[in-house]
Amino acid sequence: MFMRAVSLVHRWVGAVVGIVLVLLGLSGAFLVHKDAWTIVSHKHDAVVQSGQQVGDLVEHFMKAEGKHPQMVVFASPSLGVDRLAYAGGGGAYTDQAGHVLASWASDWSRPELWLVSLHRYLFMRPQGETYVGIAGFIGILMVVTGSILWWRTRQTFEFRLWPKRMSRPAIIRHHRDLGVIIAPLLFLSFITGALMVFRPLSNVAFGPGTTAALAHGLKPPAYPSVKLGKDLDWVTMMETARQQFPQAEFRSLALPRKESGLITLRMRQPAEWLPNGRTMLWFAADTGRLVEARDAMDMSVQARLFNDIFPVHAAKIGGLFYRIIMTLSGLGLAILGVFAIATFWGSGNKKAPKKQKKA
Repeated sequence: MFMRAVSLVHRWVGAVVGIVLVLLGLSGAFLVHKDAWTIVSHKHDAVVQSGQQVGDLVEHFMKAEGKHPQMVVFASPSLGVDRLAYAGGGGAYTDQAGHVLASWASDWSRPELWLVSLHRYLFMRPQGETYVGIAGFIGILMVVTGSILWWRTRQTFEFRLWPKRMSRPAIIRHHRDLGVIIAPLLFLSFITGALMVFRPLSNVAFGPGTTAALAHGLKPPAYPSVKLGKDLDWVTMMETARQQFPQAEFRSLALPRKESGLITLRMRQPAEWLPNGRTMLWFAADTGRLVEARDAMDMSVQARLFNDIFPVHAAKIGGLFYRIIMTLSGLGLAILGVFAIATFWGSGNKKAPKKQKKA
């Protein structure tokens, strides 16, 4: 009775939600290598990191004709161009001298951007992030129930990346055996994705107080809502940041939003796994004065563990080997989902006709 219930749950949930898991698996497999296939010139240039040079670059962006960017994501070793984000969804890539290499009016113009929107929001920002988190929990359920079902037939296990033939029994057997092979990686992908969406669950994963510690580390200091100054000394601001954290990389700069009166600068310390880092500095938007600086390495152990979830999920650690492993995980999830949907809605859910008794 128990195994029958597990089988029904696995089959029906997989049939209904399978297409979402297929999309998440495929998009994740591509995004693991996003910087490699992003098409833009100068992306292999050496990265500029001195306070003077970064300050000059930001000043160039802020004083350029037209509207200034709301955010600057600085060049990294894997993608040696800067990315600008404007209010309204537009953006641009520039070289590290500030020359525009490519620009767009919406994310739909750049595959690397709309794939992120698909994988993170299912094109339904911002509420789609919740749906993706729920899909992560459903994925965990599928891994657990699938492993339980495989245990009954473990003696017939056979390693195959593709079904032996395109018959329903062969596809089901392949689905079962391939699923148990990649189950640990799928579980890792699903649980890290769900934890990023539903932060309170980190209190279960990393111990009580994790969410509070993370919120404390990210909460900006108190400062009145003020307008952005017209003649800010960006060079001094960046050199101040370099003096505070001599070994850190400049990662992003965000102008004030809503009622904030602070400019937020993110840096990445050598010991941080998170690509954009959690080492943060806040400057007064009207004067450019440093209000507060926080070293990510001073955060609690639980908060630092939470910061490591994204690089584990997105294969930002471990080099090419780990990227390949996570790529295979995403592709494997897509294969499992496609075949499961095909067999269920094709012939997998049809009962075999009863044999008629001979007269």
